[in-house]
Amino acid sequence: MRWIVLLAVLPGILWIYGDAPAKSKPQTRPNILLIMADDMGFSDIGCFGGEIHTPNLDKLSREGIRFTRFYNNAWCSPTRASLLTGLYPQQAGMAGLAWPKTGPPGPDQGYLNDRCVTLAEVLKEAGYYTAMAGKWHLGEHRPNWPTDRGFDNYFGLISGAVNYFDITQDKTPSTVRTMALDSQRYYPPKKGFYMTDAITGYADKILERQKTTVAPFFLYVAYTAPHWPLHALPEDIARYAGRYESGWDSLRLQRYRRLQQLGIISPATTLSPRDSGVTAWAQLPAKTRKEMAHKMAVYAAQVDRMDQGIGRMLDQLERSGKAGNTIVIFLSDNGGCAEGGPQGLDNRKNGITPGSVDSYMSYGQSWANASNTPFRHFKKNLLEGGISTPLIVRWPAGIQPQRYGQIIEQAGHVTDMMPTLCAAAGARYPTRYKGHSVLPMEGRNLLPVIETGKVQSHPPVFWSLNDEKAIITGKYKLTAAGKNAPWELYNLEKDRMENDNCAATFPLQVKDMQQQWETWAKRVGIR
Repeated sequence: MRWIVLLAVLPGILWIYGDAPAKSKPQTRPNILLIMADDMGFSDIGCFGGEIHTPNLDKLSREGIRFTRFYNNAWCSPTRASLLTGLYPQQAGMAGLAWPKTGPPGPDQGYLNDRCVTLAEVLKEAGYYTAMAGKWHLGEHRPNWPTDRGFDNYFGLISGAVNYFDITQDKTPSTVRTMALDSQRYYPPKKGFYMTDAITGYADKILERQKTTVAPFFLYVAYTAPHWPLHALPEDIARYAGRYESGWDSLRLQRYRRLQQLGIISPATTLSPRDSGVTAWAQLPAKTRKEMAHKMAVYAAQVDRMDQGIGRMLDQLERSGKAGNTIVIFLSDNGGCAEGGPQGLDNRKNGITPGSVDSYMSYGQSWANASNTPFRHFKKNLLEGGISTPLIVRWPAGIQPQRYGQIIEQAGHVTDMMPTLCAAAGARYPTRYKGHSVLPMEGRNLLPVIETGKVQSHPPVFWSLNDEKAIITGKYKLTAAGKNAPWELYNLEKDRMENDNCAATFPLQVKDMQQQWETWAKRVGIR
């Protein structure tokens, strides 16, 4: 297997890290394994209606609970910033993507600021061993790497999208992405390397080392899969040969029906119409249908390989005897990605079929529309297709067996992770850290929901991204698609697909929510 080769060629990344700090009394606080996918749509995995082979995530859902109304920030870095800090991305300096900025510090400075603390920093202060494997994307240069922000050990990709097999063959010849092992740059071999397996391999060894430790651990595993480019191992691609030849229209209908059968959406829910930029599958030339079917097969293989890695980690938890008191959380940073247009991008334009090191493609808007079934729109949009993510939580010590497999219609947001995990760990969120004042958390503690399954009210949640804006309060969502675009109002209880704009019917509701958004925007520094 490919991961065996990886162990042989990368021994350093698997063994060079410090021992977890020793404790004098038995552990009672839970371990935490937080897993994030990259650019994965709402219905891509089996337990959320997908046909992709994800037995380990499906098992995780059967032994835990699923949230159907959990929200991200619609884009990579902003979501990751809120996940780790409990703040809105503007407050943490991450309103946009991580990148070295030349301007003064502010909401879009491109790296985490000193007005926030990370989950790793808070949990480390509480006696946790902290480690991370995978994609950081919250600061390109030192001192803004994971080991600068509370992680004892780290291996992974500091940057964003990258060639899975060879990071020197990135999307443009002048760009070389940065990987790191702890606080040093890491250069993977050009042969025998595959990013998803490398991330899994390091995380697996971190977990293996926990067998003999007493201190609780926090491990954050951030996969790059299934973010483009479409790169997958041949044996995984072969599993999906011919699977997608019926096209995206058929796939959307199949997923929609499974979502209803699973209870993720109600039987009364109508499927959103095919995106206006997407051509009906039957109208495509036969050659195009074949090419696009293969693209989706490679995408599915990427998700499949990630699930295999998650299975390895879950098995390691079982072998270590730590599974019972480990909170395992799985989510995605945003919805399926439409970048590249209806048929996707091809940065190489060399005629090579997607999947191998010399190709560099995305699956495009048309398949993303299927990934985000049953919702409208995509990554970087603030309709449900961009900001709704699967959320799975398993914690045998905290969730009673009679609730295993429960589906919860609880509203939640990535800012909720900080207060929830602080409460579970008994960790104190500081008002000051390393001489700087720290902003108070914005999220809501969802631990009571996880432990009891009882839905609770959630305070309003706000978004501002690339001139789009939105607010959800109670059953209503107010959103605008651009700086000067009109506000649209949706009743999410009746119309989760956002097909019926009722702004004209409820002008007072629009006015009230608009005022709330403007007050929030001023508070977090949006001009």
